[in-house]
Amino acid sequence: MEQLLLLLLIIPFVGSLVTFMSGANAKIIGLIFSLLSLAVAGVMLANFQPNAALQFELNYPWIPEFGIKFMAGVDGISMITILLTNVLVPLIILAGFQHNHSKPNAFYGLILFMQLGLLIVFTALDAFLFYIGWEAALIPIYFICALWGGKDRIKVNMKFFVYTIAGSLFMLLGMIYLYLQNPDNNFALASFYALNLDSVQQSWVFLAFFLAFAIKMPVFPFHTWQPDTYTSAPAQGTMLLSGIMLKMGIYGVIRWLLPVVPLGVQEWGGIVIILSIIGITYAAIIAFTRGDSKRLIAYSSISHVGLISAGIFASVLSQNGVQGLQGSMIQMLSHGINVVGLFFVIDILQSRLGTLKISEMGGIAKSAPLLAITFLIILLGTVALPGTNGFPGEFLLLMQLFEYNIWAAAVAGLTIIFSAVYMFRMYQKTMLGTTNDLTVVFKDIAGSEKVVLFSICFLVIALGVYPKPIFEISEASVQQLLQQIQIKLQR
Repeated sequence: MEQLLLLLLIIPFVGSLVTFMSGANAKIIGLIFSLLSLAVAGVMLANFQPNAALQFELNYPWIPEFGIKFMAGVDGISMITILLTNVLVPLIILAGFQHNHSKPNAFYGLILFMQLGLLIVFTALDAFLFYIGWEAALIPIYFICALWGGKDRIKVNMKFFVYTIAGSLFMLLGMIYLYLQNPDNNFALASFYALNLDSVQQSWVFLAFFLAFAIKMPVFPFHTWQPDTYTSAPAQGTMLLSGIMLKMGIYGVIRWLLPVVPLGVQEWGGIVIILSIIGITYAAIIAFTRGDSKRLIAYSSISHVGLISAGIFASVLSQNGVQGLQGSMIQMLSHGINVVGLFFVIDILQSRLGTLKISEMGGIAKSAPLLAITFLIILLGTVALPGTNGFPGEFLLLMQLFEYNIWAAAVAGLTIIFSAVYMFRMYQKTMLGTTNDLTVVFKDIAGSEKVVLFSICFLVIALGVYPKPIFEISEASVQQLLQQIQIKLQR
């Protein structure tokens, strides 16, 4: 069964090479390889045992002089992110079928190469391999945004690149320091977990790792690259960034930060929660004022991710952290699905109308009822209506914050109220009201657009009505992770 993980990593790599060498049919080839990856992920899920043990493990010598191995595996935490990646990539590729990108072979080849980097990050059990995957996911998205982006794309993406590279270098320094403290002389995650560092050492390592993860998520005040990058990126680039790539930061916190340096988390976690809550309210307030639909959703994403970040750190600083980490796991999945759906709807509006300005839209539901219905379902998931996928995660995260501090939960809870106001106002101004010269002849969704939006709507409802299977996948691994943290804190 361990070969399933190897196959999961090989498929996007081979697919990327084949797509790069193809011609006008690159989007079809890219879709086929992404569906093959989804099929392998499905087989892995069918054979996955919902316990805390590592499964589908790979362990090959790589650079033995430095104790570096190609070591990867899957537990309940990484299984969630594997599913997220392999479900969303085919939908993102399919969402591009309505566009005729220049050099489609390079465009879709880069998407598949980014998928490889993401899967390495979500399965790596060696710090050096994790870092390679981290950088491998950055390079293709930079070129996707720089080559196919909009106005000021070079300036905007240079800022994005500098931010992320700077954070990555600090993380690399933290990894090297842990390696030097490791008597096993390797980069294995298990060896890092076993290290017995004092509070000062853990605080410095925490800051080095957290900077990289906070930029990627992003957490206030490390978010300034995000709105401009999301807005200038091509639609598929924005979906990759918001739907999957920012989950690298969340996953990194859970897998590499909390259990390695829990004393550092105790030292700095309260400040991170404050920053996260500031980000929740700040981004929501900014979203109120945005007249650009794509930028509005970008700020909405910052606000929702701030709640995930606050809930994760509150899970370590509270007596019972299971609900916070479980909430973050399902919310990672739900946020990825919802934000890809939202950005795809905005892409449809922009491609039909040639504008992102909300004030220039209106009455679209009259001529495009299917788009209006699917948009509403995705929007309800985004605002965490009970019965949709956004509710279970946000409820658990707020419960965790309530246990940590009632005032933190009260302020963070405003994200649901704020989100409902600005999202429904956007819906009203775009879908309802009177038509204008632009929207009177608006065409409803068809073909691949239906497939993408219907699939996302199905996931919004299914995960909201019956989230139990997702909780069961990650529960044992989350509990084991918290036990490891508590053991290190009690030394």
